[in-house]
Amino acid sequence: MHYVVAVRALCEFTAKRGDLDLRFTPSPTAQEGIVGHQVVTSRRGEDYHSEVSLSGEFKHLKIRGRADGYDPSLNQLEEIKTYRGDLARMPTNHRALHWAQVKMYGWLQCQRLGLKEIRLALVYFEITSQKETVLTETWTATSLKEHFEIQCSLFLDWADQELRHRAQRDRALDALSFPHTDFRLGQRPLAEAVYKAAYTECSILIQAPTGIGKTVGTLFPLLKAMPCRSLDKIFFLTAKTSGRHVALHALEALGASLTKAPLRIVELIAREKACEHLDKACHGESCPLANGFYNRLPAAREAALQQAMLSQKSVRDVALAHSICPYYLGHDLARWADVIVGDYNYFFDSNAMLLGMTSVYEWRVGVLVDEAHNLLERARSMYTVMLERSRLDNLRKSVPSVLKKPLDRVSRCWSGLLKEQEHIYTVRDELPGKLLMALQQSLSAINDHFNETLSDTQPDADLQAFYFDALQFTRLAETFGPHSLFELHRYERAGRMNSTLCIRNVIPAPFLKTRFQSAKTAIVFSATLNPPHFYRDTLGLPGNTPWVDIPAPFTSEQLSVRLVDHISTRYQDRVHSVQPISQLIGQHYLARPGNYLAFFSSFDYLQQVADAFVKDYPAIPCWIQSRRMDESARADFLARFTVDGCGIGFAVLGGSFGEGVDLPGSRLVGAFIATLGLPQLNPVNEQIKRRMTMTFGQGYDYTYLFPGLQKVIQAAGRVIRTPTDNGVVYLIDDRFGRADIQRLLPAWWRIEHYEHVKEKRLV
Repeated sequence: MHYVVAVRALCEFTAKRGDLDLRFTPSPTAQEGIVGHQVVTSRRGEDYHSEVSLSGEFKHLKIRGRADGYDPSLNQLEEIKTYRGDLARMPTNHRALHWAQVKMYGWLQCQRLGLKEIRLALVYFEITSQKETVLTETWTATSLKEHFEIQCSLFLDWADQELRHRAQRDRALDALSFPHTDFRLGQRPLAEAVYKAAYTECSILIQAPTGIGKTVGTLFPLLKAMPCRSLDKIFFLTAKTSGRHVALHALEALGASLTKAPLRIVELIAREKACEHLDKACHGESCPLANGFYNRLPAAREAALQQAMLSQKSVRDVALAHSICPYYLGHDLARWADVIVGDYNYFFDSNAMLLGMTSVYEWRVGVLVDEAHNLLERARSMYTVMLERSRLDNLRKSVPSVLKKPLDRVSRCWSGLLKEQEHIYTVRDELPGKLLMALQQSLSAINDHFNETLSDTQPDADLQAFYFDALQFTRLAETFGPHSLFELHRYERAGRMNSTLCIRNVIPAPFLKTRFQSAKTAIVFSATLNPPHFYRDTLGLPGNTPWVDIPAPFTSEQLSVRLVDHISTRYQDRVHSVQPISQLIGQHYLARPGNYLAFFSSFDYLQQVADAFVKDYPAIPCWIQSRRMDESARADFLARFTVDGCGIGFAVLGGSFGEGVDLPGSRLVGAFIATLGLPQLNPVNEQIKRRMTMTFGQGYDYTYLFPGLQKVIQAAGRVIRTPTDNGVVYLIDDRFGRADIQRLLPAWWRIEHYEHVKEKRLV
């Protein structure tokens, strides 16, 4: 059996030595890299061959790759590397790795064409200046073959280990049994839908109710499909930390029966949570965990992979035992893991690590997108950037003199835009060319400054923040189109005028489409994915992506859904709604004491009702969500919901307590939802509505109604968590009575009019 490995992966394993060195040399984006390669190859002659596919074998290793170009007239094989900044600053071990790669390609090309020698070239292309630096060496085929065999020999033992692991893993997964005695109601059809999608290698949208065990119900069938569909990896992607923890717990249960061939499971976390020395720069002269990183990595890697579950803590323990960086050890372990659990950004962001690895190493991956109703807003934020004038003005006062001129030029272009602006908030159809040019020039100047003043300390934080924001702005400008808005906003703060420029993504579909296409199967699941066309359109899934609605395991007798349509929660009516809502909550509580959540559209509205409630019902315990609660405060809020407790928790719809909260049984027996959850009516949302109308023809629904009701259903889903739970939900607003809105609510709900409920009780 052959072990197939990419040239780049093999060389990174065998030829990378020395320090971890991430000094200020920002890498081009994938798109910039593609464009850079195209620029270089366009400068070559007519007989130049681009993207030369090469492969070879060494014992039972099959090595493959794609050389960037070959010029037969010069007998020159080229490896093109794009970069920004000063090439002299490139670490020595990076250059050594590049030569190792091109020499591997060199032998494969000699073997392919029967050459006795070949000239090898490293072509370094600076993105900003468009300048090429070409380094060449001539090698004999005999010398290149020797280099090739040495590198392959160094990798062979590891390849043998990986082959054994893969074979044992696949045999074990074939025999894998469900970790519980039986499926919960709804879990079997969920698992069947996931397995079918994986087997047919398609993406799928699955709406499945809360409380049925979606995490195990999706992981189990995808693991079962790994052997027969030859999947290399499973990515379990989450929106929140709590989702990662649930996934790791489920994987631990599933892996318990695989003692002979444990799954390799790696948890990826944000750099700021993994870094041991946030005050130090990422290179060996500054950080002790970067010094000699690649020299100590092999031993750390081998020690780590003796464990099946590589959680944040496990990775940290291994890393510190070998004196290397936990964050970048985690990145390396992702290459050898079977299941990777991490945030959405690892696959969907513009510089997504897992997406890059999937492309470079040609992995066959299955992707699970947990709580996928969150992906729209998260993806919008990934492809949105804002520049603030006051930050630029403050920066201009403090930067070195060499940077004042380019930043002043940006400031003048910005001022010119404001002079043309008639309104406080304006959306323009085209990006300002002069401003973009000025930003590019300032980026080049700042980049040169950082390279020239490189030291053991991090660059100035404010200047670095501006640099990255401006870099993101110029990058998004290259892909600007109908999916985004260009906004100018003027406003007054603390008695001073300020302004912002923003490229705001509205429809992330063009960016996410290629990410979904890179996966062999993508399982996009949540309790709220209705209507399906909304998610297909906005997330970039094909129009024929199947949508499966898993029936709820609950009955309408378990959840009393009560429509309160004599109260309006519209903004202009809120002052009149405060007292009636307070009385409704209080009267129900007195009739049936227990733990309840009351949801409102804003903190201001919440506070008004809470104040009235405390005044009207001082004896009833209540606790209130505050703005910007930290993790400890959120835990304290939830801790009030005890099995034997009673009281009202006041919360904002769409906030920390509207989803991802599990309070089964008597810990939560009801919810009052005093809002449709519609996004705020403001100029930005009105522009989004306009763009949605132009693109999909349903501007109001796509901007306001669908996102709002999604939050309502998520909040109501906190009440019934298990087949034995019972509870009540009050839908407080006259608009809940509309037929078009009720069609979007869960089919198993039986909505009763609140007045009728009271009449029944009187009878």
